[in-house]
Amino acid sequence: MERAYRQCLAEIEADEETRVIVVTGTGERFCVGGDSQALEGHASKGDYDRGLVGDEATPGYGFDEQFDLPFANHFGLSKPIIAAVNGAAAGIGFALACFCDLRFASTGAKMTTAHGKLGLAPEYGLSWIIPRIIGLGRGMDIVLTSRVVLAEEALSLGLVNQVHPAETLLDETLAYAEQLSATVSPQALRVSRQQVYLDQHRDVGTSINESLRLLRELMATDEYREGVAALVEKRPPNF
Repeated sequence: MERAYRQCLAEIEADEETRVIVVTGTGERFCVGGDSQALEGHASKGDYDRGLVGDEATPGYGFDEQFDLPFANHFGLSKPIIAAVNGAAAGIGFALACFCDLRFASTGAKMTTAHGKLGLAPEYGLSWIIPRIIGLGRGMDIVLTSRVVLAEEALSLGLVNQVHPAETLLDETLAYAEQLSATVSPQALRVSRQQVYLDQHRDVGTSINESLRLLRELMATDEYREGVAALVEKRPPNF
């Protein structure tokens, strides 16, 4: 599944017609992580085996070396990525959702890190990303306890952005994605999200200087000229 997911991301990243990425699960669950047989295999080997052999796609790699890792590669993509969490998300599935830019969840969806009850460490950077989404104190509660968080609590914590009934979740998520792609320029989406993730690792002065550099660079583009024209003419922009 990871290999297929990476390949899908690579194809979407290369598709100039696609402005926003939405990832969701099939059926009643988003992704509940490794199955019991896989976990038994890890236990018998005493080691973690991703089960992948040979080359795999690397979408988002090459933008910044610290993002050249599973799920952190989301940060190097040029397009926003939204998780439509249509049911249970646990372990690696929860990590995938957390490393998306936004999370919309179905009513009653269960989310958990899962690692604590297996005697493991938080996997795939959950200890890094969760406190950055919801703050250190609340993040510690989620990471230390490995407890189940329902979508409604996740919304109150800021862990998810919206909650909808399961039957309308994907439609609502796609409507948000459509609105985003129709009203915000692709280059603005790209640099905005990448600035946010880069700024997690740098000081405010570097952030301000980089924003000024980007302003000068983007003011020479057709998208900027179209945005200004649309503002002056009081019409929607055509990006």
